[in-house]
Amino acid sequence: MTPDPDRFAVTFVDGVTLDKWRRRWRERVPGTLLDLTLVTDARQVDAVRDGTAAMSFVRDLDEADRDGLHHIPLYREVPVVVVGKEHPVAAYDEIPLDDLRDELVLDDPELSTRLKVETVAAGTGVVVLPMSVARVHHRKDVVAVPVSGVPESQVGLAWRRDNEDPLTEMLIGIVRGRTERSSRGDQPPVEDPPPKRPGAGANADRARSDRRRTPGRRSGGRRRRG
Repeated sequence: MTPDPDRFAVTFVDGVTLDKWRRRWRERVPGTLLDLTLVTDARQVDAVRDGTAAMSFVRDLDEADRDGLHHIPLYREVPVVVVGKEHPVAAYDEIPLDDLRDELVLDDPELSTRLKVETVAAGTGVVVLPMSVARVHHRKDVVAVPVSGVPESQVGLAWRRDNEDPLTEMLIGIVRGRTERSSRGDQPPVEDPPPKRPGAGANADRARSDRRRTPGRRSGGRRRRG
């Protein structure tokens, strides 16, 4: 991919909040537009591979999809189940996945998240999502409840191993919290070990707040809202 000094193309999946990093980019690289494009999880590295984007903020990128790519983990997210506001599960602060075994779980990858949430709001089925994605698609007629027994999702940043654009290094530094004066040699762009759960920002702060409540319990491990 030939670098464009006026534009740096980056894709991202639903639920990734980029405002802080975008502000820092404008401060540090004022002459280059950070061109952000939303993509589906199924297509999250396509633009990186074909060269139309330099980097991508990805979710749960598996080992097979990392071939030829650098990948650094950024944070983890709490899973939630989205149910209709009148659904019995809406009364709980947390519910085990096993307690949803009799529910119609909408997990068809061909359906958009928006359509899944609309279907839930209409009274059909439930859907399990990362908390940030549930927030993006929040409606007044649905409720998101943390669900245990589901792995947390991991958001990361991916780019091609043959990409040596200095702007790539700049974005890596921004998302890692490097100061503007940090040099390229301070932290090489290699894969980090999975981080201790840093909280996924406000997402996990709210989840921890939920868990500090002291609701009554029902059988099956459910925690009912107080």
